[in-house]
Amino acid sequence: MRDPSAVLPTPPFVTERLLAPEQAIVVYFGRAVLAPPGLEHVSLDDAGGRVLAEDARAREEHPTHRRSTMDGFAVCSSGEGMRRRIVGRILMGAAPPRAIAPDEALHIPTGGALPEGADAVVPIEGVDEEAETIVLHAPVRAGDCFVPPGEDVAAGEIVLRAGRRLGGPELGVLATLGIARVPVYRRPVFGVISTGDELVDAAQPLAIGHVRDSNRYAIGASLEALGAIALQLPRVVDDPNALRKALAAALERCDGIVLTGGSSVGERDHTPQIVAELGAPGPIVHGLRVKPGKPTLLAAVGSKPIIGLPGNPASCLMILEAIVRPIVAACTGLHAWRPVALEAVAAAPFVGREGWTWYVPARLRGEAGKLFAEPAPIRSSHTSLLARAGGYASIGEWPARIEAGATVLISLFASGGAPVEAA
Repeated sequence: MRDPSAVLPTPPFVTERLLAPEQAIVVYFGRAVLAPPGLEHVSLDDAGGRVLAEDARAREEHPTHRRSTMDGFAVCSSGEGMRRRIVGRILMGAAPPRAIAPDEALHIPTGGALPEGADAVVPIEGVDEEAETIVLHAPVRAGDCFVPPGEDVAAGEIVLRAGRRLGGPELGVLATLGIARVPVYRRPVFGVISTGDELVDAAQPLAIGHVRDSNRYAIGASLEALGAIALQLPRVVDDPNALRKALAAALERCDGIVLTGGSSVGERDHTPQIVAELGAPGPIVHGLRVKPGKPTLLAAVGSKPIIGLPGNPASCLMILEAIVRPIVAACTGLHAWRPVALEAVAAAPFVGREGWTWYVPARLRGEAGKLFAEPAPIRSSHTSLLARAGGYASIGEWPARIEAGATVLISLFASGGAPVEAA
């Protein structure tokens, strides 16, 4: 721990020196050296949502044999005439019972293995059956209606790269490759700390001056949606010694810390100073040229990130979603990250402020086959604001306005959002 006397007090925000969100992230990753997540092996059943830690490589080609894409008959295209004699049936999951001659055919199901001598499959609807004979409606071409070996995946091919989050398509690939024990990155544990004398438990009746501690639950759910484990830690009162003790204890237990409140420049806001005392690099970015969320703190102690979010509920969650998300993603081992976004028609102007980045929550509705987005007033203290929104628009510094009728890109929240309303 640093000597507190050697740490200069945190100055008030100087607007001209505040960084835009994109700049802040670049600066943060330029100074913070985050520890790579550990590796563990889990079953396919438990791999959904995890991040792949090693490249997935095919041991054999897929498919491993010629497979029919239709229910029909395996035939040889070079056979004379339009008739073929039916000599048997290929069962699903079994090898063909025999090879065929040019004038013969075998019943074959979709996915069935082609026999030796066959170079095409004729769909059922492409033939007439007469007793033990089929009559082709048209000549057959070699290669019709089957998949050759290796068409999907070549032997030795890297199919999935490390650093990719595993969803349904990826799990299907891993199962096809025979990877039953999946190497994934260990989920980082982020301690969640709420600070403030005014906070009380969610179940407690409210007295004048009190607010229920809602931020911890919003943060926890968002962290889990981003692939981390949220560890809810005891609330901390507005006392420097209590916060110092809580942060030091959290650093012992966690891979990172997210706390709310205490990161502004008021007399009760001790977070930047105390983080600076805990170790290098300490505060990296304090204050952003953004609304909501100006008093955000991006810091690290050793290889562990410490994120100080504003205490106002809408600001807190918006900054976590829009700015802190890549930091959490990096701790999970995710290599490429981008929010899911939808194009919508602005139902009313989205207005920001020149020289600043504004995140404007938006309600979404569908009408006449189009998606419309309506801006919601930014009220940082409103707990319900983001729960009423389906996502948010990022309004850049110049121009700081998107006109009604123009296309607006709506980023979706990681942990969900209000559904699209019907007109």
